[in-house]
Amino acid sequence: MDEWWRRAVVYQVYPRSFADATGDGIGDLAGLRARLGYLRELGVDAVWLSPWYVSPFADGGYDVADYRDIDPRVGTLAEAEEFFAEAHALGIRVLLDIVPNHCSEQHPWFQAALRAGPGAPERAHFHFRPGRGEHGELPPNDWRSHFGGPAWTRVVEPDGCPGEWYLHLFAPEQPDWNWAHEAVRAEFDSILRFWFDRGVDGFRVDVADSLDKPAALPDQLGAPLGQEPFRDNEGNHDIYRRWRRIADSYPDPRVFVGELWLTGVPERLARYLRPDELHTAFDFDLLAAAWDAAEFRTVIDRSLRAHAAVGAPPTWVLSNHDVHRPVTRYGRADTRFDRLLLGTPTDLALGTARARAALLVTAFLPGVLYLYQGEELGLPEVEDIPDELVEDPMFHRTGGVNRGRDGCRVPLPWSGDEPPFGFSPPDAHASPWLPQPAAWKALTVRVQSADADSPLSLYRRALRLRRDLLVAAGPELEWLPAPPGVLAARRSRPGPPGPSATTGVAGSAGAAGLEAVVLVVNMSARPVPMPDGRVLLASAGFPVAGFLPPDTAVWLST
Repeated sequence: MDEWWRRAVVYQVYPRSFADATGDGIGDLAGLRARLGYLRELGVDAVWLSPWYVSPFADGGYDVADYRDIDPRVGTLAEAEEFFAEAHALGIRVLLDIVPNHCSEQHPWFQAALRAGPGAPERAHFHFRPGRGEHGELPPNDWRSHFGGPAWTRVVEPDGCPGEWYLHLFAPEQPDWNWAHEAVRAEFDSILRFWFDRGVDGFRVDVADSLDKPAALPDQLGAPLGQEPFRDNEGNHDIYRRWRRIADSYPDPRVFVGELWLTGVPERLARYLRPDELHTAFDFDLLAAAWDAAEFRTVIDRSLRAHAAVGAPPTWVLSNHDVHRPVTRYGRADTRFDRLLLGTPTDLALGTARARAALLVTAFLPGVLYLYQGEELGLPEVEDIPDELVEDPMFHRTGGVNRGRDGCRVPLPWSGDEPPFGFSPPDAHASPWLPQPAAWKALTVRVQSADADSPLSLYRRALRLRRDLLVAAGPELEWLPAPPGVLAARRSRPGPPGPSATTGVAGSAGAAGLEAVVLVVNMSARPVPMPDGRVLLASAGFPVAGFLPPDTAVWLST
C-alpha cells in the first residue's frame, strides 16, 4: 500500500479566491480545473479544497446547507466529478473539507428542528436548551463563541414566543451538531461514503477537537484557551475510530487530516493519531512560533517525539485560510501568530526573507507539508480592506476589534498590471469579491514565472528537490552544532549499510555510502560562517562569500 500521505506536499485551495472562469468575481470549479497544470508544475502531490458545498456563505462556506452537493456559485456535482478525474490523471490527489461540528441554519435538519418545537426528537440532533433566569432570558451556560459574543442564540418558537436556546461555537448561523445522537453519526458516515465513492482521497476535518461535548454542558468558568469544556473530550476518539474503519474499507484507503488547535500539548494531539484514528493532524505549534531558533527547535523536537510515539508523520504548516500570511507575520516586531496583531507595523522585505527561509525549514523536515494558495507567491496579508467589504463574521461579531481573516483570502493575482490580475476573465461582469491591492502587479504568477529569484521559482525548486532528495530519507532528523540563533540539521538518504564512524551502528547518519542533506538557517541578526558542502538551494543570495546572512536558509549536500 502506498502511504503517500506520510510524505506528501498538499496545496490548500480556497475555491472562492483561486480562479474565476465565469466572470462573477467568485472563484469556481471551471477556474480551478483550468489551473490544474499550474499545480502540477508547482510540484504538489494533493490539493485540499475548503468547503464548496451549498451554503449561504455566512462564514465563507463553513456553514453547510447540503453536504452532498456543490454550491451553484462554485459549480456542479458533475463538474466536481470531472475535476476528480482530471486531477487524478495528473497524479494529484484530492482532499475535501468536512465540517462536522456545525452546519448552516439553512440545513434541512435544523429547519425541521425549529419547526418542531421544544422536546421534539428533531431538536435532539442539535444542542437546544432552556435558558437560565426567571423567564429563560439568560443563555444556558457561559460559553463564548470563537467569533465573539455568547455561544447561544434564543429562538422564537412556532407559537411566536421566545423559547429555547441553541448552541453555536461559531456564528449564530452555524448551529452545532449533537454528536451524542446516533442519527448524526450515521448521517456523517453516509456523507463520507458519498464522496469516497466518487473518488475523493480524503478529508480535512474542521474543528476536529470539539465534536464531543459533555452532556451537562458545564460553565467554562474562565478556562484558558485549549482547556474549554467543549474541547478535546474523550468521545472524539470514538468518532474517529468509526471514521477510520470507513476509510480503511476502500481498496485504496482514504485519509484524514485533523484541524486540532491543541497548541503546546503535542502529546494530546498525538492521541488522535493512533493507528485506528486520524492519519495526520496539523502542527500549529510551528505556525504559532516566533521567529526564533530556540523556539523553532523546541517545537520541532516536541512534535517529532510525540508523532513517533504513535507512528504518525508530523504535518507542518505555516499558513492557511484562518491565519495571517507569513510574509506579514514575520515582518512584525512580534512574530508570533496573534489575530489582534493585524494592522501593527510590518517590514514586508524582512517578512519576505524570513518566509522564504521558513519554507526551506518546513520542506526539509520529515513528514507532510501543507501550503496555502498564494504562499508560493509571497503574498502579504491585505490589511486595508474597507469595512463595508469585510465579510468575516469574526469582524462583525467583535465590532471590528478583530479584523478577521479576509486579508488572507483575497483572490490570487495571475497576470496583468491591474485588478483582477487574471483572476477573472477580461470580460468579467463583476469585480473580485474582495479587492486586490494594486501593488500585486509585481507578484502575479506570470511575473514570477519569468523571474528565477521569485518566491514562486524558489517554491518550485524546493518542492522538486524535496521529492528528489528528501522523500526517500527516513523520519530521523539529526541536529548539528550551530552558533546561537542558528539551526543546523542533517537528513540522510538510504544507502549501502556500513558502520558509522561515530557510533558503529549500521545505517545511522554518517555511515559509509549515505548521502546527506544539511539544512542551515540563520535566525540571528548577524552573518555566520557557512559549513562545508555544496549548495543545493538557498532562500537568498550570499553578499559575502562563505557567510550565511541573517534570515536566510540553505540546503547543502555533504
